[in-house]
Amino acid sequence: MQIDIIGDIHGCHDEWVSLTKKLGYSWETGLPVHPVGRHLAFVGDLTDRGPDSVQVIRDVFRVVKDHHAFYVPGNHCNKLYRYLKGNNVKLIHGLETTAAELERLSEKERKIVTEQFLTLYEEAPLYHVLDHKRLVIAHAGIREEDIGQFNKRVAVFVLYGDITGEKNEKGLPVRKDWARHYKGKPWIVYGHTPVHEARFKNRTVNIDTGAVFGNKLTALRYPEMEVVSVPSSMSYNPEKFRDNELA
Repeated sequence: MQIDIIGDIHGCHDEWVSLTKKLGYSWETGLPVHPVGRHLAFVGDLTDRGPDSVQVIRDVFRVVKDHHAFYVPGNHCNKLYRYLKGNNVKLIHGLETTAAELERLSEKERKIVTEQFLTLYEEAPLYHVLDHKRLVIAHAGIREEDIGQFNKRVAVFVLYGDITGEKNEKGLPVRKDWARHYKGKPWIVYGHTPVHEARFKNRTVNIDTGAVFGNKLTALRYPEMEVVSVPSSMSYNPEKFRDNELA
């Protein structure tokens, strides 16, 4: 199985297109297609904060539906889903940018994009177990003993990471470094916590390299375990990265 796993896009559509082209995908048909049949996968958090979340939704929906790509939801995906279902969700932490994009669409376009995202989310598993259990794709990671379980406790971990319920001096959630203690055999590929460079720790790889915070968008080529990145066009925000905490 040959898969190119894309980190958190967060509405950075130009970077997503550039990254797929760098990976060897052609957009001649209007969607990324690889000449030797490699598949794409997404670790979640497609939207929010970036400039073009709507087009990312459109692209990923079609790629997953038409080209058998793999998608798992992130915490921002979960929040957007609840917002689109009519729940009382605060428009903060980036959701306000996606909501504003949707409001600028015509009623017909907004309905189409909403239905696309709802379908994408509802048909996605909480995490993917692939390549005969050698590879797991989960937004914020997963413990080895939880692979195969889909209860509420596991869902909170997969979407939000190993959170303590506290906040640090930056006002960000305090998370335990679960990857440091991972001893499992499957490779766990995840995002959620922005780092400057893809982080390999035991058999885990964090590929959220903060595209929306001005660093770069990253993919992991599996099974080669090769990292491929493109620079971000966004303004650089060093306060959003966790490298020192996760060293």
